[in-house]
Amino acid sequence: MRIETARLVLRPLAEADAAALAPVNADPEVMRYIGTGAPRTLEQTEALAAKVAAHWDAHGWGAFAVTERGTGDLVGLGVLATPAFLPEILPATEVGWRIARDRWGRGYAPEAALAVIGFAFGELGLDRVVSCIHAENAASVRVAEKLGMALERETVVPGLDVPCRVYELRA
Repeated sequence: MRIETARLVLRPLAEADAAALAPVNADPEVMRYIGTGAPRTLEQTEALAAKVAAHWDAHGWGAFAVTERGTGDLVGLGVLATPAFLPEILPATEVGWRIARDRWGRGYAPEAALAVIGFAFGELGLDRVVSCIHAENAASVRVAEKLGMALERETVVPGLDVPCRVYELRA
């Protein structure tokens, strides 16, 4: 599985990608609105990469490594996942994005997310995707709106008490 856009290549995240992804996950600004907001260690990134690779093997979909076409550098993730942390919206499939801070402002997040959405609606045949965005994450709200997503609800993530906006897009 490989998806190419004008500037990016997306492919299934592999365990071997953990070292390249670790600096992205260790950046407090990148992780500020993800989960608890805490940066991740190399070990946590290795565990994530192993979990994602196993999900790809079992289900044929999951998070994508996002690399620049010109450099081949891993610059982030294009996420496709079940948002189990927010049971009130299940069943659902979430599209998300995580881009290295030194690549912010280049339009990589919407470009990668659009590719993931195309995969979800095309290859997987889904008719709806969601994005669960921390209510204070204005940049990700702008990405969701650029993608044509509409606010479906405002809620709070159970156990974390994090305010969350759920955006949706239908095929």
